[in-house]
Amino acid sequence: MADKPRVGFIGLGLMGSAMVQRLIDLDYPMTVIANRSRENIEAAVARGAKEVKTAREIAQNSDIIMLCVDTSDAVESRMFGDDGVIAGLKGGELVIDFGTSLPGSTLKIAQEVIAKGASYMDSPLGRTPTHGREGKLNIMAGGDKADFDRIKPVLDDLGENIFHVGPLGAGHTLKLINNFYAMTTACAMSEAFAMADHAGIDRQTLYDVMSAGPLKSGMMGFIKAQAVDKEIQLAFSLTNAGKDVGYYAQMTKDMGKGSLMAPGTANALATAKSDGWGDRMVPEMVDYFEDRYKD
Repeated sequence: MADKPRVGFIGLGLMGSAMVQRLIDLDYPMTVIANRSRENIEAAVARGAKEVKTAREIAQNSDIIMLCVDTSDAVESRMFGDDGVIAGLKGGELVIDFGTSLPGSTLKIAQEVIAKGASYMDSPLGRTPTHGREGKLNIMAGGDKADFDRIKPVLDDLGENIFHVGPLGAGHTLKLINNFYAMTTACAMSEAFAMADHAGIDRQTLYDVMSAGPLKSGMMGFIKAQAVDKEIQLAFSLTNAGKDVGYYAQMTKDMGKGSLMAPGTANALATAKSDGWGDRMVPEMVDYFEDRYKD
């Protein structure tokens, strides 16, 4: 294990715990900290990970610090403060945010990390926890090219498709654009199925016609799986989807542009959440629209 960099991991949710188990499989020395759930921490410790109490201790025990938490606020809460990651940096470490965060927050954090002599990268993820467990994630890495080259062997152990997408912040920017497009497509297709119901058009027929042309996509397939086959093939909650679209809208405002399209998607997701659907999965927007538009 001596030849592998020491990894500290913050955020052992579904995706984070899958990544931790993958790295433990490959003999990376691992330090973890509880964020919300004890179960995944205990599973990691049972396999040899070291548990510490603060994010500062994570930094003190690691060459690479990885975060996989759900919001920019959560990232900042682990990075700043007397017990935060930045306080524990000695210089030379690489901190990498695998979550979906606001680029402005990413750049703010990076300034403080760099001031301590360490490096910072934003590398949001694509695909599912199953892919994380298998080392087959899609990874969109933003940051200095030298830092990317330095961590590339570790990213290769976690992902199948690794992209260096540009300077610091580019990873989170690209991921927000990606998720805005994905969630807009998902909501539009969900409503299409619901409106087909009211028009007396069979859902399978709608899909057969629409998928025969240029509209066919993986996201259409995810929505069809729920609409027609009653199978959830995309485990991503409406709450998280709404957060990402909201971040996209904020990002466009920060660019001085704003978005004409995002408000419609954000409103659909926010309305579903306010009606108690926040913990449901994105493909279940089909059921939400069906319920909302029922006679």
